[in-house]
Amino acid sequence: MGFGGSAAAMITSLKNNKRNRVSTFEKLKNHKKGNSIKVSFRKKASKNQLKKIREKLQAENKQKRRRNIIFLTVGILIIIYAIGFVKF
Repeated sequence: MGFGGSAAAMITSLKNNKRNRVSTFEKLKNHKKGNSIKVSFRKKASKNQLKKIREKLQAENKQKRRRNIIFLTVGILIIIYAIGFVKF
């Protein structure tokens, strides 16, 4: 059984790369609810600024949604064309 030392090298490599892993259950056990980082803001936004931000985000989302619908429609039409009219 001559492996040419490759099996021994593999075992050595695995031993050298071995490290202690923290169990997921240990992470969950040590996790405390409510002690996470609290976010605070120094500057306050006015209602007008919040309204502008909200409108801007809604417009961007509407634009993205419209673009995704167009791409999806074109993709479906191409697939229907390929299935229906292209002879394999």
